[in-house]
Formats: sequence, C-alpha cells, structure tokens
Amino acid sequence: MASYSSLSALFPLQSQLDCELDDAATPEEKEKLVLQYLRKLDGKEELRVPDFEPGLEWLNTEGPLSLQKELAGKVVVLDFFTYCCINCIHLLPDLHQLEQLHTVKDGLVVVGVHSAKFPNEKALQNVRSAVLRYSITHPVVNDSDARLWQELEVACWPTLVILGPRGNLLFSLVGEGHRESLLLFTVAALKHYKEQGLLRDHAVGIKLYRDSLPPSILSFPGKVAVDPNSKKLAIADTGHHRVLVVSNTGNVLHSVGGSKSGWKDGSLSEALFSSPQGVFIKGDTVFVADTENHLIRKIDLSKGRVTTLAGIGQQGTDKEGGAMGPQQPISSPWDVVLGSAGGMEDNVLWIAMAGTHQIWAVFLEDGKLPKGSEYGKGTCVRFAGSGNEENRNNAYPHKAGLAQPSGLALAPSQPWNCLFIADSESSTIRSLSLSDGAVKHVVGGERDPLNLFAFGDVDGKGVDAKLQHPLGVAWDASSSLLYVTDSYNHKIKVVDPKTKQCRVLAGTGEPSDVFGPGFTESSFNEPGGLCVAEGGKLLYVADTNNHHIKVLDLETKKVSLFPISVEEVDALHVTTASTTAVRKVPKLPKSAPVLSMTALPVSAGQDISMNLSLTLPAGTKLTKEAPSFWSLSAEGNEWLLEGQAVTGDIANLSQPLSITCSVPAQPQSTEPVLTLSTWVYCCLSEGGACMMKVASFTQPLLIGSERKSGTVAVMLTHAF
Repeated sequence: MASYSSLSALFPLQSQLDCELDDAATPEEKEKLVLQYLRKLDGKEELRVPDFEPGLEWLNTEGPLSLQKELAGKVVVLDFFTYCCINCIHLLPDLHQLEQLHTVKDGLVVVGVHSAKFPNEKALQNVRSAVLRYSITHPVVNDSDARLWQELEVACWPTLVILGPRGNLLFSLVGEGHRESLLLFTVAALKHYKEQGLLRDHAVGIKLYRDSLPPSILSFPGKVAVDPNSKKLAIADTGHHRVLVVSNTGNVLHSVGGSKSGWKDGSLSEALFSSPQGVFIKGDTVFVADTENHLIRKIDLSKGRVTTLAGIGQQGTDKEGGAMGPQQPISSPWDVVLGSAGGMEDNVLWIAMAGTHQIWAVFLEDGKLPKGSEYGKGTCVRFAGSGNEENRNNAYPHKAGLAQPSGLALAPSQPWNCLFIADSESSTIRSLSLSDGAVKHVVGGERDPLNLFAFGDVDGKGVDAKLQHPLGVAWDASSSLLYVTDSYNHKIKVVDPKTKQCRVLAGTGEPSDVFGPGFTESSFNEPGGLCVAEGGKLLYVADTNNHHIKVLDLETKKVSLFPISVEEVDALHVTTASTTAVRKVPKLPKSAPVLSMTALPVSAGQDISMNLSLTLPAGTKLTKEAPSFWSLSAEGNEWLLEGQAVTGDIANLSQPLSITCSVPAQPQSTEPVLTLSTWVYCCLSEGGACMMKVASFTQPLLIGSERKSGTVAVMLTHAF
C-alpha cells in the first residue's frame, strides 16, 4: 500500500523557507530561494498526498478528477473552503487573479475542496448554489465528510495546499491575505517543473454549471428593505450585481447596476456594484452594502446619482477606523441600517462589517458614539467588536467579540434602544445597546465565547434555542418581536427579546421552493434577509437560493411569491413611478418547445392577427402574483415591429388572446420570420407547487408586392 504524507511533514521544511523569504530584499532573491527549496523537495517521495476518494460529487467538470490521471502533470492548488466562511470568500479574488495569469494549458489547475462546517453545507445543491453565487469557475469537489481535510491534517478554513505534477506536497498557506506568497510559490513551481519537462498542457474537462441554467428575474437576492411611507422596496439582486427599487405591487421603478460587476459611481444607468447585500431605503435614498467591492454606496433617486460613502474598493484590514469615508478601507460590509447617534435624527449609518467581525458607523452628520468620542460628518469608524472572531458579550463594545455579523435591525424605542445583530458564524442573535454600547446575548449559541459550533434547529429560550448561520433580522415595533432568517435551517423564526423565547414561524426545514397551505408547509432555501411591512402585517423575505422575494401574510398565515415583473428599467430615464417601463425579455430555456408554423402569405399594409390559445396543465391556474406575458420579435428584421407593441401581459386563458402586428407599406424583406414567445406562471389549484411554462412560436411570412388592406389571421395553439 502506498504511503502518503500530510501537512505536518511539510511544515518544518516550509518554515525554514518562510524565514529566509522574510530576510530576502528583492523579488529575484525570493524566487531564487523558492527554486532552491523546490529542488530540495524533488527527492522527497514521501511528500505525496492521497488521491480524491472515488464517488465524490464534482462541480464545474465533466466528471471526477484524479491526481493520478487528469491532474497528473499539473501544478494543483487545493483550496480547502466552506462557503459560509467570510475569510474563504476573501480568498476567491486571489485565486481568480492567479487563474487569469496562468491557465490549465500552462499547467495550473485550481480545485476547490469544499469541507463543510455546518450540516447544511454538506448538501450538493447548497454547494452548487454557493459556486454560482460566488462565481467560482474552477473545479470544486464536495468532500462532505472532510476525508482529504483529515488525511492532510488541515486545521482551519481557508487553507491552500499547492501540489506538484506528481501529486507531491510543495507549499501550504493558512488563512487569507497571502496573495503575494501564492503568486510567488505558484509561478516558481510552474517555472521549475516546466524546465524539468514534467508539466503537461492537456485539458481537464472543465464544464461550468452556470452555463446550463435558464435566466431568472432575480439571482441570489441577499437582502430586501421597505420604506414604510412610500411602501417602495429595495432589493439587493446580488447575483446580478444590481439594486432594484420596486413598488409594493412589483413594478420595477429603478434598476441600478447589473450590466457587470465593478465599481463605478455616476448616473443610475452607468453605476456598477459587486455582489451587493444589505440595503436600506428611506424616501429617495437607498444605502447599499456593496459587499465584494468593500464599499458603502448611496443611491440618490431624486438626483439620479450613485456615490461612494466609505471604502477604497479593496479589502481593508483596519479594525479601528476613524478616517473620512472615502479614505477608510473596510472589509465585506454585509448589512446597513440608518439610525441616530448623539446628534440629529438619521445622522449615522450602522454597518455589519462581516469581514472584520465588527459593527461600524459612517456619520452622515456630526454625532457621538455611546462610550465613544464625537465624530464629524463623513467619518467612518468602528463601534463594536474587538475584531476577534468570537461569541463574546461585554459591557464595553470594543471588548466584545462578534463572528461574521451579517444582519442588522434597529429598535430605537425604549426599553430596547439597540441594534439587533444576526451573528452568523456563532449562530446567535445579539443586541448592541445604543445607550451604553453593551453587547448582550439574545438567543442561540452557547456561553463559551470560543465555541462557534453551537448550532442546531431547536425552539427554546436563550442558549437553549439553536440556530444555524442566521443572516437576517427585522424588528416589528408594533409587536416588539424580532424576525430572523435562520438561513441554514431554511426557516423564518420569531424571537421575543423580552422573554428570549425563539420559535419557528415558517419553513419546513428542507431546502425547496414549495408554497404550502400554511407557514410551516411552505419552504425556503437559505433565505438571507427580510423586512417588516404594512405595520407588522407582512414580511418580505429574500429567499436567496430560490431567487425569489416571498411575502408572508402574518394575518392569514399564507406565503406567496412577490410579483416582480420582468420589466427592467433604464434608470437614467426614469424619474417617476408612472414612467413607462420597458420589458426586458429573458432568454428561452433550452427545454422550451419551439413550434414552427407554415409560411403565412400577407401583403404590405395588412395587419396580422395572431390568436394565441394556451392550455395549462390539468389542475393548475395562472399565478396572479407572477404576471405571465408574451413577447414578439423578428430577429434580423427589426423594421417589421418598429413602433409596435412587442410585449404584453397574459391575464386570462379562457379565450384566445389576439396579438396584432402591422406590415409596413414598404417592407425591407419579403420573407421575415416573427417569433412569439410566451412565459406562463401557474400554480396547483389547491395550492402548493408553482411553476413556469415557456413556449415559442416561429411564424414565417411571405410578403407580396401588391399593397392591400385588411387583416390576416393565424391561430397559434399549445397545451403545456
């Protein structure tokens, strides 16, 4: 039987190299030291590592990979990660940069080895969602039992292990912030083994999972917020890198960002974000936690402008702050909420700074922190949290320890006067007093401040209640209740902070997308955020992995889909809610039937009446909350539809729907083709599952030279 090694055998060797590199003055000296180190390792056969176990689930590949087969002849970077971990997320840009510099053909392959912390993270569908959410394009193996982690004696997330072309250990990097070393080690290894003729340029069968997915209106929405006065909602459409502002009936009023990820201030149509999470809306102002840009942004809808309030566009490590916002580096802000601190109303924006495990503040006007100094307008500073990842409560805010705070809710009235915090990695809900800065436990976790593994799914009081990676909180002042997205339990829970009782409100606990007859028969999939609306009568929930916003009616105990239309607005030209929006049509799913019709003879000047008759599956009905619609196009012959209606709603299928198109007096082509596509949203009549049905009709035309009047009709029928 082959003998394999672990990181414990590598550490003494690499420690000596690390010391020598600390003393090296130039890049040339460092590269020379690394090449000498690699030559020493060449003779150490005992540094080979075990292969991936057979039967593991792989993503972004055509099939399983093996160190002895597909990955032989490659320098392999193993990224041991778990998708909940903010430090692991911080490492992804380093890996992306490495992959941009060196390709599989060059001899480099990055493999993500997902080794779960939480039970929920072991499920392949949840790992798949994370791979999509974080735009991971290299192979990922779901090592749900952490076998390779254990065999290599990996100790923490994230850990990078760099292997040579024989599956031999070369280097290890623990934690984040090692970009320079990662590039140095990898480049030197590629150079060394290329000179030895051991690198191979073969492909390894990359097949991105994202390429097989149909489009969706939302993509991994992280948070949702509501303005109680205007009733407008702000939605962080995280996977599309944009923020939507919609009416309470689902009409899109503004779409900001979304063409691509990036950082750009300016008009609403040209601004760019990168995976925004937290949003807060009041009047014509939306504050945004622009998470992967490490920025706090402000959207001014009245002026049509986006500006940056804090951050420099790169991840910061400062745990104190105190600089003016645009000069202050920050790290992965995950949520924001507007409040007051020692000054006028709404003079501060509170920030859940997940990357440094703290709560920060940006002063919009002069103010003062509890147990802190006075700060001028524009200052960005730490409020609470030592920066150590802990579940430590303390009367002094700077001595308390948080663990990846990801959700904030303001309860400004007495006796509360606090921020409630969804502290995800400790699986707790905490409170932060706005009177004296004390950090206190509410529910979840346990009393040991260093135990970040006290999670579960248990109703109860205080520490007897158990949560699993909660990401969102929302305060209902009318009932003095706190609502929680218990994200990895796929549930919505409600907490009474006075009694510290926590119980399930909605969700089955299974990651699915079912609309049941009641709250506990309906399901969610890693919901990330929520907000209270209509005076405590409704909850809006960002059901992240289902790509939906859902509505919980607290009076009827029903869950419904929030009807965001597929309209998308060029925000540059939108100034009022009544402005006509232009519907942006999604791409047809590959599975959608395309029905080819026989050519239709028509003449210039005539109208074409397409009578659309659709039949729903037995036992289903149209979903009012998700408007069905049609879209008409003429690819390559856009002149045919110029100035005519090209999209419309489908509200009733009891009789055919007539869609009219006029042939211009001077056609530019005699054989154009019309395409009528339909998107129909329906649910089971007795409640439960909802679905989307799509069909497309292609109607060739034969346009005669003689001009005529009148109407030519054609019947288009399809049964789903």
